[in-house]
Amino acid sequence: MAELKFEITKNIGILSEGAKGWSKELNLISWNDRDPKYDIREWAPEHDKMGKGVTLSKDEIVVLRDMLNGLEL
Repeated sequence: MAELKFEITKNIGILSEGAKGWSKELNLISWNDRDPKYDIREWAPEHDKMGKGVTLSKDEIVVLRDMLNGLEL
């Protein structure tokens, strides 16, 4: 299996932190030297391990923002 290469180009923020030190974060990440995309997933404290997540383009993050703004919380 090919090695996954990533670079966190911008840490936007932490959504939550777990008891074992992992944090769910929103980051801008370049996967395999491609243009950075928005990414939400859990990370180990040193960012050496990651959980499953979702990667969104700029257009998708704009749609998500608009959906969230329309929610009655």
